[in-house]
Amino acid sequence: MTQTLSLTEAADLSRAPVDVTAVLDHLVCEADAAAATSIGFPGAVDLDQTEVMALLGRRLWNNIGDPADPGGVAHTRALEQAVIAWVADILAMPTDDRWGYVTTGGTEGNLSALHAAHRRYPTARIYYSAAAHYSIIKSVEMLGARGVVIAARPDGEMDYAHLAAQLRKRRRWPAIVVATAGTTLTEAVDDSTRIRAVLDEYGVAGHLHIDAALSGIPLALDGRLRFDDAGGIASIAISGHKFLGAPTPCGVVLIRGSVRGHGSHVAYTDTLDTTITGSRCGLAAALLWHAIALHGREGHRWRASEARTLAAYAVYQLTAAGWPAWRHPHAFTVVIPTPPEPVRKKWLLATDGDTSHIICMPGITRGQIDAFVADVAAAAPLRSIPQPRLSPESGTGTAGH
Repeated sequence: MTQTLSLTEAADLSRAPVDVTAVLDHLVCEADAAAATSIGFPGAVDLDQTEVMALLGRRLWNNIGDPADPGGVAHTRALEQAVIAWVADILAMPTDDRWGYVTTGGTEGNLSALHAAHRRYPTARIYYSAAAHYSIIKSVEMLGARGVVIAARPDGEMDYAHLAAQLRKRRRWPAIVVATAGTTLTEAVDDSTRIRAVLDEYGVAGHLHIDAALSGIPLALDGRLRFDDAGGIASIAISGHKFLGAPTPCGVVLIRGSVRGHGSHVAYTDTLDTTITGSRCGLAAALLWHAIALHGREGHRWRASEARTLAAYAVYQLTAAGWPAWRHPHAFTVVIPTPPEPVRKKWLLATDGDTSHIICMPGITRGQIDAFVADVAAAAPLRSIPQPRLSPESGTGTAGH
């Protein structure tokens, strides 16, 4: 690859010959260069998956059909089932009422859960917070359902009074409510107990789904996110490439066995078609299994604790440097007023208007935080924005409590 060619030009398959090695090297170099300043998006970087990639990476691992299907060649369904069981166990999900599979990520997990809910309640309105992930809106549109947006508080948590008002107006229809455990911008946690109480107050039947892409596993390990019978949760979606650091987008969806659809038998594969994608990445299941098997509950609990300690350190350092910062007590996410563009671009910050955040995922170091704080402190004068007033309970809303 010559220096005059951009990566897009060099990768153009209409050119001949294509310097394959140079293109791949360029991708790796770009990713390595960005890694030092990539603190705006959630992906753990402390776990080494070299062993899995070296041993399994040269073969197709196709987990086609349902995780419980026994047939097929070169699949990792046994590992997938172990992952599902481990995640369900830390969430205290009843053993006699659970089903799930390894997905391509949080979006598929949300779609799969909402599809099951919509099939059960085809006339339901789907309620979701203004702070919900964009995949919820997309799923509602794909299902042809009617969505109702619920206001969010300044700290990102759902406005339960607004939810009550909207449910009261539509109580003749069932409700599918999406709560978020770790909103995109502030990592706020919606309180499923309060949501369930609102549903019960108006006698509305329905389905409570939790989008827990980032915070699901850390909160479950703390005992603050529970999928037991008391919580009334019907489904949950978790990402695998965030806290568990898989080097490919993936996730886990769990749905109560009593509410999910059971799929149909496919003759030529001799499998049950119970998932969104049909064929599924067996390598992703192996990567998740490897991360869990190496570290276990205590290892991952320690990783979460270290990440939170670093986030608290970041808040202290930023505030000391004169740049207001805050976080929910459980969160890896540190919320700040949006810095000038050079800082945002260098550090790959996630930004929404006047608000940005950094995420102190496992593997991010104090050195990176110190360098970021130095850049922020040297930036243009702060355009002050008010910080949300956090109640004593803020950030501790949990599913099942």
